[in-house]
Amino acid sequence: MFPHPRLVRRARRWLVLVPGIVVAACGDSSRSSSAAGAAEASRVPSAVAHGVRAIAPADTDDFGVALPTDARYARRVVSLNPAATEAVFAIGADSVLVGRSRWDRYPAAVARVPAIADGLRPSLEAVLAARPTLVVLYATAENRAVADALTRAGVRTIALRVDRIAHFHRQLRVLGVALGASSRAAVVSDSVQRTLDRVRAQTARLAGRPAVVWPVWSTPPMVIGGGSYMDELLEIAGARNVFHDAPQPSPSVSMEEIIARAPQYVMASDTQMASLGRDDTWRALPAVRAQQFVRHDPAVTGRPSVVLGMAAVQLARALHPTLADSLP
Repeated sequence: MFPHPRLVRRARRWLVLVPGIVVAACGDSSRSSSAAGAAEASRVPSAVAHGVRAIAPADTDDFGVALPTDARYARRVVSLNPAATEAVFAIGADSVLVGRSRWDRYPAAVARVPAIADGLRPSLEAVLAARPTLVVLYATAENRAVADALTRAGVRTIALRVDRIAHFHRQLRVLGVALGASSRAAVVSDSVQRTLDRVRAQTARLAGRPAVVWPVWSTPPMVIGGGSYMDELLEIAGARNVFHDAPQPSPSVSMEEIIARAPQYVMASDTQMASLGRDDTWRALPAVRAQQFVRHDPAVTGRPSVVLGMAAVQLARALHPTLADSLP
């Protein structure tokens, strides 16, 4: 039985921003020309830009708004983008935060920052009540109106998406400049990338890569596609995502298509393993009937943040136990 369309739309909104489920945008991804993508790729290290098409030129955010070039607007900052909020803490600039979204959960210290609005379609009045000089938003169509309204009110905004690993690095650079913490942002970026590179180097020696499917919603089925950083994590960890060819971060697919692609394993959290095993639709998949699950922790893998390296290590260990001693 399929849920009411309103429930499906609500699920898609959760898939955009909520850490621990998936921070993957569905259906309204910003697109740039190949020339813009090449321009952005030329501005980031090759290890970061590997296989990634950028979504905006380096001097604008993902709504096409000019990015701050210094920290003059960083006196009072509201972050309504959970991935960005975590990045602000990681680069040691959290003292300027005067507000966050109700969906922020990481790090634990975020609890001391007032939760003032949702991450999607936030209340303009609630945001302005915090008297921000800069607001960081998630760049989705549902936030465009409030971004425009904040601009008219004289408040600077930065709207960013983080669908890919390169976008995480770009977000650190942008926030580092905007908050006067560029050096710390570079240290964090380099540290994460070194861990990812070390995991990739270990799994590159493997003779074969198991074919996997990564469900993010059970009914109707939604899976991780090639447009998600989670697809990149699978490749780094030594697996082959059977929906790598799907350009969206989390496409809707049919069970028949999943079966036809014959995944050997199903990526799942503890909760998912139990629910999929009881679901008659998913039990049509041989890997589910055989309990061929690869366990992951959504609190780590579901965050395109400073834990990306940790996520790659976790996945590589789960997929290839023999590598456990050689991984970071």
